[in-house]
Amino acid sequence: MLRFVPLVALLLFALVSHAQPGSGGPTPTGAPIDGGLSVLLAGGAMYAVRRLRRRA
Repeated sequence: MLRFVPLVALLLFALVSHAQPGSGGPTPTGAPIDGGLSVLLAGGAMYAVRRLRRRA
């Protein structure tokens, strides 16, 4: 019986703890991907050229 006390306490706590409706914060925007994406593309291109030169 004593092992159910923490479970009941957690369930009761979950019933009384509600999140506030509507945060009122700014609307999220998209993540900027131009800087990191261009570095990844350049690195991938350099790796591909290196692999192709080794094969030939």
